[in-house]
Amino acid sequence: MPGKSLFKHHRFPRDIILCAVRWYLRYPLSFQDVVELPAERDVTFDRSTIHRWVQKFGPELTKRTEKHLRRASLDWHVDETYIRVGGKWRYLWRAIDANGQMVDFRPTARRDGKAASAFLNKAIERVRLHRPLTIVTDKTHSYRRVIREINHHYDPHFDSIRHIDRKWQNNLIESDHSAMKRLLGYRQSFRSLRSAKATLSGIETIWTIKRGHIYHKLPSVKGEIELIRGLFEDAA
Repeated sequence: MPGKSLFKHHRFPRDIILCAVRWYLRYPLSFQDVVELPAERDVTFDRSTIHRWVQKFGPELTKRTEKHLRRASLDWHVDETYIRVGGKWRYLWRAIDANGQMVDFRPTARRDGKAASAFLNKAIERVRLHRPLTIVTDKTHSYRRVIREINHHYDPHFDSIRHIDRKWQNNLIESDHSAMKRLLGYRQSFRSLRSAKATLSGIETIWTIKRGHIYHKLPSVKGEIELIRGLFEDAA
């Protein structure tokens, strides 16, 4: 028996919903901007509708893209940056590979050893058998301890992951943070960590698609549109 359609009970058809969600995740647009663009063609909905769509279909896009991702390289760059959540500054942990492909991300309320451990273990679990050979970080002390613990967990007698803590070698992810900040700078604060995670999940996935870190994608924005439509073909 076919599963329940993701778009059932929605007033608008699949293509309009996916278009609005993709606009919000890909471009520096506010909810109001995304409302006004289709309104030029007499398609009207409100900002809260866009928010609900992003919360629902952003993580679903990430889930459906997983099996199409290119394999990340074994050299990682890890760093954390700041985001605004509920009117307060929180932390966004991110890991990318040597080719700029997103490995994983995690928003947290704290920046400490426990948060670093949860993030790196989650990232390594995500790639499963393709653990990194090197992890480049800044000189934050918690990274060294966490990577040592991870190495001990997998092989007590061999440091399978080499830790490099030279800040100047982490320029790749610093530039990636800057691109993220330029996009998020147009938005209001996230309402909660849960909301931040759902939205960032969609943003990171759209960027992964845009940068070509996924199989079977045709070039240009039309290729992105066709790929996303195909991913949700069975959900109509």
